[in-house]
Amino acid sequence: MSNIEQLRKWCNGVWLATADASSDIGILAIDSRSIERPENALFIALKTQLRDGHNYIQDAYGKGVRSFLVSHSIDASDLAGANIVEVKDTLAALQQIAAAHRKQFHIPVIGITGSNGKTVVKEWLYQLLNNHYNIVRSPKSYNSQVGVPLSVWLMGKENQLAIFEAGISQPGEMEKLERIIQPTIGIFTNIGEAHSEGFMNTRQKINEKLILFRNVKQLVYCLDHTELNQCMVQYMHQVKGGKTEEPLQLFTWSVKQAADLRITQIIKENGSTTITGIYQGREAAIQIPFTDDASVENAIHCWCVLLLLHISQQEISAQMKLLQQVSMRLELRHGINDCTVINDTYNSDLTSLQLALNYLDQQRQHSMHTVVMSDIMQPGRRDMDLYEEVAASIGRRGIQRFIGIGPALYKNKTAFRKNKKLRSIFFKSTDAFLKNFHLLTFDKEAILLKGARVFAFEKISLLLEQNVHQTVMSIDLSALVHNLNVFRAELSPGVKTMAMVKAFAYGSGSYEIANLLQYAGVEYLAVAYTDEGIALRKAGIKMPIMVMSPDATSFDRMIAWKLEPELYNFRSFTAFTTIAQTLQVEQYPVHIKLDTGMHRLGFNPEDIDELAQKINESPAIKVASIFSHLAASDDPAQDAFTLHQGLCFEQMSSVLMSSLTYKPMRHLCNSSAIVRHHGLHYDMVRLGLGLYGVDSSHLLQNKLKQISTLRTSIAQVRDVPAGDSIGYGHHTIAAGDMRIATICIGYADGYFRSLGHGNAYVLIHGKPAKTVGSICMDMCMVDITEIPEAKEGDEAIIFSKNLPVTQLARWAGTISYEIMTSISQRVKRVYVNEE
Repeated sequence: MSNIEQLRKWCNGVWLATADASSDIGILAIDSRSIERPENALFIALKTQLRDGHNYIQDAYGKGVRSFLVSHSIDASDLAGANIVEVKDTLAALQQIAAAHRKQFHIPVIGITGSNGKTVVKEWLYQLLNNHYNIVRSPKSYNSQVGVPLSVWLMGKENQLAIFEAGISQPGEMEKLERIIQPTIGIFTNIGEAHSEGFMNTRQKINEKLILFRNVKQLVYCLDHTELNQCMVQYMHQVKGGKTEEPLQLFTWSVKQAADLRITQIIKENGSTTITGIYQGREAAIQIPFTDDASVENAIHCWCVLLLLHISQQEISAQMKLLQQVSMRLELRHGINDCTVINDTYNSDLTSLQLALNYLDQQRQHSMHTVVMSDIMQPGRRDMDLYEEVAASIGRRGIQRFIGIGPALYKNKTAFRKNKKLRSIFFKSTDAFLKNFHLLTFDKEAILLKGARVFAFEKISLLLEQNVHQTVMSIDLSALVHNLNVFRAELSPGVKTMAMVKAFAYGSGSYEIANLLQYAGVEYLAVAYTDEGIALRKAGIKMPIMVMSPDATSFDRMIAWKLEPELYNFRSFTAFTTIAQTLQVEQYPVHIKLDTGMHRLGFNPEDIDELAQKINESPAIKVASIFSHLAASDDPAQDAFTLHQGLCFEQMSSVLMSSLTYKPMRHLCNSSAIVRHHGLHYDMVRLGLGLYGVDSSHLLQNKLKQISTLRTSIAQVRDVPAGDSIGYGHHTIAAGDMRIATICIGYADGYFRSLGHGNAYVLIHGKPAKTVGSICMDMCMVDITEIPEAKEGDEAIIFSKNLPVTQLARWAGTISYEIMTSISQRVKRVYVNEE
């Protein structure tokens, strides 16, 4: 562990305040909301387009951090006992610190880049090699300018091998990452279209990525990527011309031509793939439990690396059969007895545990938090030291119950029982837990499942998760944050964001979305009705909430739950102020809606003078914001009308504000207007459908991610002879022999009846299967005649990133809003998070 003085020298910083220059630094923190071991943390105040870390220094200090890295002078009067180092650029300083830290270690370091497959190759190498090496690796997909230095900082004296991935989006970035990672072995997975926007062409992108390997000793890649191979030949000429040290050793593989590992046969059957190749004149084969092309490519890259590291072919073949699906996502599901289950049974190490515990911390809808954890598969650490650290981390977070499963945890249970506030229970195996499950109570709590795969925690997950409809909509929370940041990048500094979570958050689940938005720093939420707002308050949402369609009979409940009403006419204004006066509240925040041309709700221009007078005569209220609604901001043909609305809003709101002794916020823009009408942003914008991955203006659509995937399963497969009818009404007659699948979704789930009779298709094994006959209430039929591999139990995709919800809307003759808000609440929601 290095001290703050050493880090200061590494990044060429200067002292602004020095309390203890010998303070040890073990944690580099960039997020004040989740800091592990604050007494050993250095909080780095990063500046981004969206946020300035300097604004969160006081928060970090309040949580116990006493060492800070800043890029400008700050007031240290409230930071007694703090070490503060100033640098020109905190991101550059973070990278310098990580690069200097990396130089302390002389172990093999594998650097991975490419368009796709980086994370899977990294995780599979970990699965294949962790019996040979104590491995440190990038957490999840930490491959950015920030993620890479945070990953490299995890290197410790106990490690024998490091595996880091590197991703870039524009020229100049890889040079910085190479200085940090300093790989000795390189893997170039492939080249594709991902992140191409910042490059002139594919060759420029390849050459930029190759910078990662300028000092490696060995480099693995596939000869069959033509442009990659051409650039590699040129790259080798440059390397030979400028290198006097040990020459670079290329390790190539190919399906088409001679290579170090020549792949001669690929056979896919029964859910697995056998790959045969020739290496050093000898035939060898591996079998993997996957059949998709991406997995085949990723496995061959891993095979090459294991050969380079002199792992025997016998062991390689044995280990490849055991490869397991890589999921870098936490899954949040509804559990039994109103519980929330966080399933993170894909990784088992200290780093992933801290990330999972951070996510558990965010589940404020439950006051009770439980961790169910297996032994940690982390070689190189004494069990006693390892579980002392785990117990300390559990204790710091105020978790109420810990259930440990496995012989190592059972043996080291004393470490947990030192904490008198923690209820701890231990079982020697998963089977022992399952046998005693009926003796345990899980009720209205957040439960984190954190288990190594060998402990088969999926059995526990089945017991804890609520049994509901087998049609599932998965919501990618990290994609939602991505979309939020895409729109935030359109805003000028200081412009706030109100996020719309009405209508069950456009079908995505109100609390889960609201909780994430609260954590992401959105300033306001908006719901349609009072009951929606109360449900959020009951679930622990504390941020301001505006109710857009308040019922006068619920005004007293709104005040009781601190919800802020939209007032749009004198009737609603009088009703609310009367209730507020009766309840003896003062300066209660309200939002004034103006009608600027949509003619739905709002005060008219001729109402403004009287409205101003009434506001000034009503001490019970205070105007938090003045707003209006644009009718056609997405349509360029209606820009004149949109600008007319903007002018009306400016005139009406200015008159109203001139009569007030304070300055309310103003907001006018919806999602489309955020990107199309920057001059109308005012103090705040309202982000609705764009947050969920749909841009009605089409200007940002390529940057957005669809956050939802709706999937169901095949209940039955049958052969229908020519001339037979299919479905209700005897209307659809098979023109020829057909093979159809009945899938478990119908109009009661939100799959419109208009999508029947071939008007839409679903994806099965990535192939389109058109609807056949009428859509039934709970099921529908699709044509799988051209998908012979389809079988009962297989997945059918209703919409996803490959079959956008906008396409369903076109087929149904409606808009995306209606499709998303029509998904029935009986459809199970599963929340995943890659962050």
